[in-house]
Amino acid sequence: MADTDNQKVLFYDPELCSGCSYCMLACSYEHFKVLDYELSNLWIYPDPQRPFYYIGIHCSHCDDPICKAACPVEAISKGEDGIVNIDQNKCIGCRACNIMCPISVPWKNLERRVSFKCDFCKGDPKCAKFCPTGAISVKTRKEARELANKLILKAEAKANERRPR
Repeated sequence: MADTDNQKVLFYDPELCSGCSYCMLACSYEHFKVLDYELSNLWIYPDPQRPFYYIGIHCSHCDDPICKAACPVEAISKGEDGIVNIDQNKCIGCRACNIMCPISVPWKNLERRVSFKCDFCKGDPKCAKFCPTGAISVKTRKEARELANKLILKAEAKANERRPR
């Protein structure tokens, strides 16, 4: 079994995100050679409750991916590097992976009739490479967990400051 703590993952820090969406354009260009937000494998949305705050959604390359278990044709695999991939030649476009993913990351490309998701750009994620603020970065799973816990503690502290006494 691979050492999952040292596997590389994408880490999104909403406090650094400007909402420029360069990450989405870099992703679509890497995979489809066009600049098209709808062809991105990650999404940045404005938070409806907080102005100038953005929500990032991308594949977590789960330790035990539900999308892989849901695929009826075994088109989804998880490599020793921890990256979860969809084999476009095996995928039948049934969307079972999208339906089962807790954050609905896999998406069906209607033109190609197969599902897509982040493939970590074969080890060089363009979203992180072209993010001008560093909001998306490559970290180890362990580093990402630690940073996420710090962000959660910081958010809880802010919420407690605003709570009426």
